[in-house]
Amino acid sequence: MAPPRFGTFSIVAADVDAGTWGIAVQSKFIAVGAVVPFAEAGVGAIATQAAANTAYGPEGLALLKRGKSAEAVVKELTDADPGRDERQLGVVDREGRAAAFTGTKCMDWAGQKVGDGYTCQGNILFGPAVVQAMARTYESTPGDLVDRLLASLAAGQREGGDRRGMQAAALFVVRNAGGYGQRNDRWIDVRVDDHPSPIEELKRVFRLYDLTMLEREDPVTLRAIDGELAVVLQHDLSVLGYYSGRSTGRWDAASRTAFTKFLNEHNFENKARDDDRVWPSIVGYLRERAAAESARRTTTAPIVPGALDRGPGASPSAGGGGSPPPKGTKGPSK
Repeated sequence: MAPPRFGTFSIVAADVDAGTWGIAVQSKFIAVGAVVPFAEAGVGAIATQAAANTAYGPEGLALLKRGKSAEAVVKELTDADPGRDERQLGVVDREGRAAAFTGTKCMDWAGQKVGDGYTCQGNILFGPAVVQAMARTYESTPGDLVDRLLASLAAGQREGGDRRGMQAAALFVVRNAGGYGQRNDRWIDVRVDDHPSPIEELKRVFRLYDLTMLEREDPVTLRAIDGELAVVLQHDLSVLGYYSGRSTGRWDAASRTAFTKFLNEHNFENKARDDDRVWPSIVGYLRERAAAESARRTTTAPIVPGALDRGPGASPSAGGGGSPPPKGTKGPSK
C-alpha cells in the first residue's frame, strides 16, 4: 500500500542565543503534531512531511548530535531513502544553519524557502506565496521564537495554506530543562488534532499554556503585593473561598497560604514566587475567576443552603450542609 499523501506547511527555526529550537505546522491531516515535528535542545529541529518518513526524526537528530550540519543531514537522510522523491524535509542544526529538501514527486505546489536560522516548506499548497509569506513574517515579527513561529504559520494560512483546507496544527519548542519540573527539554508541546480553524485554536490553547506554564513576561512588570493590590487579591481569594480573613491590605501568613493554594490548584506552580511579588497575568486571571464566581452566585439557585457562598477554593464540607460566608470579605470598589 502506498504511504498516505498529505499537504502540509511548516516552519523549522532556532534562536541559538536563547537556546530554543522549534517547529510550527498545519495540515489537512489529523493529528499532524504526532507525525511532523522532532527536536532536541542543543541539537536541532526537524520537520518531516509529504509522504512523511518518521525515521527522519530520530535518525536526523542522531546525526545532528554528532555535529553534522543541517545540509549534511538532509543529504544523508534523503540519499539513503528510495522514497525520497515523495518526501519533504526541513532541518535546523545546533548553530542555526538551515536546509530543506522537496522531492520531485511531491504534489503541487510544493517547495521551500530557506533563510537565516529557519526554513519554511510545504506541499499541496495554493502556491509559492505561502512559504514566501511565512519567511517574510518570521523575519519581520518581533518577540521570541514562539511569537515568530505562530505569526509565520498564520501568515502561510492567509496566503491559502494547504489547498485542501485545514484540520490540525502543532507548536513544538525545546530548550534545555524547559519542560515541566525542568525534567526534560519539551518547553512547549501544544497540539490541535482536529478543528475547522486549527491555527486560531492553537493560538487559543497556547495562550492558556503560556499563562499557566511559562515565564515569558518581562520581569520588570512584576508587582509587589502590598497596599491596594493586597486588598484586591485578598478580596478575590475570599470570593473564591481560599481566604477567610479581612481584606486589610496586609499580606500576612494567612494571605500567603491562601494564595499558594490558589496557585497550586490552578496549575501556576511554575509561576509561583517567594518574594511577595506577582505576575500581572496571575492578577488578571484571579480577577476574572472571582468575577465569574460572583456572577454565578447571582444567576444560580442554590441546591444546598449556603453553597453559593463558599467558592470553589473552600474546603469540602464534611456533613454536606452549607457553611457561613467568609467574614470581612467586602472588597474594593471597582
